[in-house]
Amino acid sequence: MPQFQPKDPDYAARVRASFDLQHAMTLIGAQLAVVEPGFVEIHLPHKAEITQQHGYIHGGVVGMIADSAAGYAANTLTPSDTSVLTVEYKLNLVAPADGQRLVARGEVIKPGRTLIITRAEVFAIRDERWTLCAIMQQTIMAMQGKSERGG
Repeated sequence: MPQFQPKDPDYAARVRASFDLQHAMTLIGAQLAVVEPGFVEIHLPHKAEITQQHGYIHGGVVGMIADSAAGYAANTLTPSDTSVLTVEYKLNLVAPADGQRLVARGEVIKPGRTLIITRAEVFAIRDERWTLCAIMQQTIMAMQGKSERGG
């Protein structure tokens, strides 16, 4: 993983506060576990309410945590007055999300002033065996001077 220097010394607190505004993450039970410069990890415990008809965690939910992990990885490198928004992402589901929990690891590939390129991997963990279940590449837009709303 490349080493990046954050522009905001309080990036971790800012990212955690932003994550707390995401009602969608609360709804599915996701937790922000790791926040480092250019890297974020989100953990999601298995629960029946987020599964599809085969009992696997739904692909849309897998996409949600991949999107948030990579987006917040980008946000760790932005200035304090800058928020982020996903412009696009491509998600490949490579195995069923069949685990007692999922871990989404997002990282910055190329930081930029306006566009930040990221990627994420999502792992399904069952009995401490990690299986890669999704790979995502993403483009994030840095919005200077744009505050977030928690509503």
